[in-house]
Amino acid sequence: MHAEDTNTRAWQIYGQRQLARAYTPPVPDRLSWTSWEGIGPGAEVLGDVTGRRVLDIGSGAGHHAVHLAQAHGARVTGIELSATQYERAVGAHAGVDGAEFVQADVTEYLARTEPFDAAYAIGTLAFIDPHHSLPALRDGLLPGAPLILSLLHTDLHGCGPSTEVAPRDQVILLRDDPPLPTQMWVLAPQLWEDLLTEYGFRVEAIELFPHPDESASVIQQLIRTRRLPDRPARASSRPRSTQAPAAHAAVGVGAILLSEQGILLGRHHRGTLKLPGGSVEALGESFEDAVVRELAEETGLVARTGDVELLGTLVDQVEGILRVTVGALVHAWQGQPVTQPDENVGDWAWYPLEYLPDGLFVCSAQILTAWRPDLPIDHPLAHFTAFAPASRRR
Repeated sequence: MHAEDTNTRAWQIYGQRQLARAYTPPVPDRLSWTSWEGIGPGAEVLGDVTGRRVLDIGSGAGHHAVHLAQAHGARVTGIELSATQYERAVGAHAGVDGAEFVQADVTEYLARTEPFDAAYAIGTLAFIDPHHSLPALRDGLLPGAPLILSLLHTDLHGCGPSTEVAPRDQVILLRDDPPLPTQMWVLAPQLWEDLLTEYGFRVEAIELFPHPDESASVIQQLIRTRRLPDRPARASSRPRSTQAPAAHAAVGVGAILLSEQGILLGRHHRGTLKLPGGSVEALGESFEDAVVRELAEETGLVARTGDVELLGTLVDQVEGILRVTVGALVHAWQGQPVTQPDENVGDWAWYPLEYLPDGLFVCSAQILTAWRPDLPIDHPLAHFTAFAPASRRR
């Protein structure tokens, strides 16, 4: 049976058993992101939701949605796939002002409704393939909207998160009945961050909350994200300065470092965003050596010349002086990018190729489109001459 079908069946049985017990959880005084009280933040992580449309993903018995509606003035829609869980919610909370409940698949529902101002999932998103849920949530949220996720990190048996995007066997525990088998995506925080970034979210914080009983191994993770704003069809570039470059800076290098999070860019003190790189400083310095040196000086990253692939030369003209820039692709490095003292460029960060920022330094923009002509970047034209592959240059 497919993982999501297994989970649908489990929650259907769970809801039926709770209906048979006539159990309805009380509406909480405070929104809790874990199954134990008093641990972690409350509803404030959603921001001010007064009068705003908020989506409760996997709303279950509906008590969290009712709390947000009554205590915080939100207009909450609780979405629930399980018919029995939906029945519990409407049976207990039908007619509550500001709260409505819908039985539907969240990905299908978001495709046909207006985007929400905020969304959250308390322990529920891990039951859905993130490659299905996250694209739907991005399209179903307004730009800048928060998405708050409470997710299992380590289970009762001490089994920690996975480093691959695949479901694994877990169970739903019941007080007086046998546990229900499920399939969950219990993923490492970095993997969740990579997925969220891939699908158009900016991860603002990830917190881990161990069980208050030190003998228990359970750990929950709380991920605070925000839906990235829609970008214009093309990113812009602007010159760092209208002044001509100094004669010794007429030949330089720029390096592309591509990770799962995107490409590495730093901010120059004049405001432009640029690739690591700079001037070729010595007569005997090769372009590969210049890339390795500039990378270390500007970011603290360590690379080998053997891991530097030269792409070619770009030639343009600034105030009558020719500027030659050699683009390079760095395939491997060590360390994490950090702002270095006495350098003009810092605040290094990874930017997804789908959401490149405005204000790219012209040379960096030219290197990026020489490497990937499909990238939507506007910049002054430069003459690009590609280098032959290394195997043909020997």
